[in-house]
Amino acid sequence: MTSEPGVDHPEEQTEADVTLTGRGISISSRVELVNGDVVVVRPSAGEFVEQAVVRPGDAVEIYWKAKETRRAVPAEVLDVETGTVVRWRLRTTGPAEESQRRTAVRGRVAVPVTAGIGAVDLAGETVDLSENGMRAQFEGFGVLPEAGASLDLTFELEDGEIRTKAELVRTQARGARWLMSIRFLGIQEKDQDRVRRRVFQALREERAKSIE
Repeated sequence: MTSEPGVDHPEEQTEADVTLTGRGISISSRVELVNGDVVVVRPSAGEFVEQAVVRPGDAVEIYWKAKETRRAVPAEVLDVETGTVVRWRLRTTGPAEESQRRTAVRGRVAVPVTAGIGAVDLAGETVDLSENGMRAQFEGFGVLPEAGASLDLTFELEDGEIRTKAELVRTQARGARWLMSIRFLGIQEKDQDRVRRRVFQALREERAKSIE
C-alpha cells in the first residue's frame, strides 16, 4: 500500500506536534525519519526537564501542517532514546485525517503559580506552559499527591491573574521540591488566548537568543 508524504504521514525534516492522548500535553518536534508505519521524531530541546514525557506503549497523535490544511494520525510510542539527543520512535495505528484542532503550543515560561490541593496551598513557579496545561515546580508539603488529584490553580501573567480548575497528571519528587504535570479543566477561552499569546512571546524571545 502506497503512502503519500504530507498526506498520510508528515514529511521528513519537517515540524510536527506530538500530543499525548488524553493528557493535554503537546510537544513540538522534528520528523527525522519515516519508514513504513514508523515515524522517528526528535522533540524540541527544552520541552521537558529531565522528565520521561512519554513511555513505550503510550498512545499519541501526530499533527502536522499540510499544503492547505492540518493533518493528524494516531500512533503509539515504540521506544524512547535518551541521552545527548532524544528520539521517539512512533508507530502509526490508523489512517491520517484532516484535523480542525488547534494544537496547543508549549513554551518555556516561568511565572508564579499556586496550586490548592484540599486544604493545602502549594507555591511554585511554572517550567513550561501551554493553553491546555503546564509543568511547574512547587515546594513540597506533606504527602506527595497522586495523579488525578483536583487542583485549584492560580498563576500570574504580565496582564493579570488566571484562575482555573485543573487535574494533576504526574508528580515527580526532587528532594524538597515537586515537579508536577498539570492539565487545565474548564479554563475560559479568553484565558487560553492570553496563555497562548504569552507562549508565542516566549518562543519568539528564545528564537531571538539562539540567533544572537
